[in-house]
Amino acid sequence: MADAAAEAVAEVEAVPVAVAGAEALAGSEAVAGAETDARAEALARAGADPDRRSFLDLHCHSCYSFDSISRPADIVRAAASRGLTHLAITDHDVIEGALRALDLAPVGLTVIVGEEILTREGDCLGLFLERAVPPGLSLAETIAAIHEQGGLAGLPHPFDQLRRSSGLARGREELLAPVLPQLDFIEAFNARVVNPSANERAAELAVRHGLPGVASSDAHHVSEVAVACTIVPGPAGTPAGLKDALSGGTLLTGRASYYLRGLTWAVKIAKRARGVRRIPPATSIE
Repeated sequence: MADAAAEAVAEVEAVPVAVAGAEALAGSEAVAGAETDARAEALARAGADPDRRSFLDLHCHSCYSFDSISRPADIVRAAASRGLTHLAITDHDVIEGALRALDLAPVGLTVIVGEEILTREGDCLGLFLERAVPPGLSLAETIAAIHEQGGLAGLPHPFDQLRRSSGLARGREELLAPVLPQLDFIEAFNARVVNPSANERAAELAVRHGLPGVASSDAHHVSEVAVACTIVPGPAGTPAGLKDALSGGTLLTGRASYYLRGLTWAVKIAKRARGVRRIPPATSIE
């Protein structure tokens, strides 16, 4: 697992060259600049005072993921400049990017070590991790492994039919119903979800199971950081503190650029050509 992450980082210098055409189409930071500036202004208007509220983006990817080229240093700098107080780096099946971001975080920004884990029933977010949780376990086993470390477990983009790793997109809610109460939160709004009804269904799922909902950017490009976030009362830098605070959370929603979504596919293709892929689970998704 560590070797795959190291290989991903070793390739990151070459990937921007391979996707230069896509970057030009996307306009890189310029395309999303207006959106992120507006987001920073919205956070400022909301009163981003860490003594009174915490501003959280709990789902973000770095170049340690197989589908991103965002360097941890650039991510934490963007998060701080846009008013976030807490940022979870949740790379696919590895935590090295989060650990790097933790070392680089500026004063005033708390980096939460996280992971987006591929379970047999779809993706699961783990927060406040000390070690990576391996892919390929069942959802119940993955949640247990996260809780064993004292972390929090969340369900990201559960109804996004454009992602094979969305656990409930194929009518599995009844099958997974006994497991869902073991979660600590559900991603009720994902800024990268194309079909709004998928987010609506995720919000309804959270209510139905009595779980707090969060809004996340799912950023794969620095420009997307904080495009959606969750505002909670009080501090949120510990698992217990965050879990308590989420019950009083307010979702600040925004949408990721379609151009940058296209860039993600270009990054995947470029990295795949160099042998960098998502770590295969021991058992494939059923």
